[in-house]
Amino acid sequence: MEETLAVRKLDRLGVVLVAGGIAATALLPFIYVKANRIAAGKPMLLTQLLPQTSVIILLVLLVATALATLFLRNAIVRLGLGTLCLAALITAIGLTATAATPPGSTVARMTPGGSFWVLFGVIGLIISDALVKIRLTPWMRVAALVAYAALLGICLSSGLLDSLSILREFSTRSAQFWTEAYSHLLLAFGSLAIAIVLGLPLGILCFWVPKLRAIVLQTLSLIQTIPSLALFGILMLPLGYLAANVPLAADIGIRGIGTAPALIALVLYSLLPIVANTVVGLEGVDPSVRDAAAGMGLTRRQILTGIDLPLAFPVILTGIRIVLVQAIGMVTIAALIGGGGFGIFIFQGLGQTAMDLVLLGAVPTVFFAFSSAVILDAVIESIQGPAA
Repeated sequence: MEETLAVRKLDRLGVVLVAGGIAATALLPFIYVKANRIAAGKPMLLTQLLPQTSVIILLVLLVATALATLFLRNAIVRLGLGTLCLAALITAIGLTATAATPPGSTVARMTPGGSFWVLFGVIGLIISDALVKIRLTPWMRVAALVAYAALLGICLSSGLLDSLSILREFSTRSAQFWTEAYSHLLLAFGSLAIAIVLGLPLGILCFWVPKLRAIVLQTLSLIQTIPSLALFGILMLPLGYLAANVPLAADIGIRGIGTAPALIALVLYSLLPIVANTVVGLEGVDPSVRDAAAGMGLTRRQILTGIDLPLAFPVILTGIRIVLVQAIGMVTIAALIGGGGFGIFIFQGLGQTAMDLVLLGAVPTVFFAFSSAVILDAVIESIQGPAA
């Protein structure tokens, strides 16, 4: 009976996370020391780096964080230890990479190993769990995101991580990186804006005309089932024909490959969440409210703009959040047809068997998608209010 009670006192999520962290530390390399970008490299476990002070501090904090996760219910203490552990992890990988890099070498690559990424994920989940249990307000969650982004920014600007392979790839491609970052965000937010302009009126029309609703939603659902690469391919032929036969189309940038098919495909994929959430949001408005407004002499348009849309806006915004996160991820595939974006680094890295180059495209994509989700979640909860 006492053993059962002791097990119950353990945090179940903590057991899983700590077990994963221990297994990763013992079995997976913390860093790979490579002679060049595509070399296999020499794997080094965290325990092999013990003489380094930063690694000793990291291990001590890992043990303290593990014990706090398993036995402590105080979320603030767990958050503080998790944050210190995250800072120690980043510091340890940076100093280890600097120590392992041969002096004056420009081709050597120090790549974080599986142990680093597992520990990074485990610590991130511990911090996220603590933040959830603290029950931060929506904008406090955004402030926490800004704080952790600032912590990462300080580490990057200090030069601590300059010896890591992903930063070496960035230093040789910094101009291209910012160009592709602009292209990536332009495609994602541009397709979102067009989808809102098209999807919102279409959703309102579907709400007003039930017979049209089924046809529109089924058609948009069918588009969602088409694989993205297949849709890009389908669009290439008509757009290429249009560019070849209509000079004005070519003049404004419409071609079989490039931004045009990528933008159109992203808009088509984005329509369903916006249209569907618009319909659901409008259906969620209490009919008695509309009846009261109509009894006061308000026109259909006044009811729509003054009552329906404001009340349905949180649900519509949820659809916009889904679309934005989806678009940020899908823009990476557009690189295959010349659409630009971070996908260029990902597919170049895959083609050259250079995982550091893959990370250069994948990491900022994940960061932008996660940040967008957190910010829009905060906006939605703020609009809904504490009662929701």
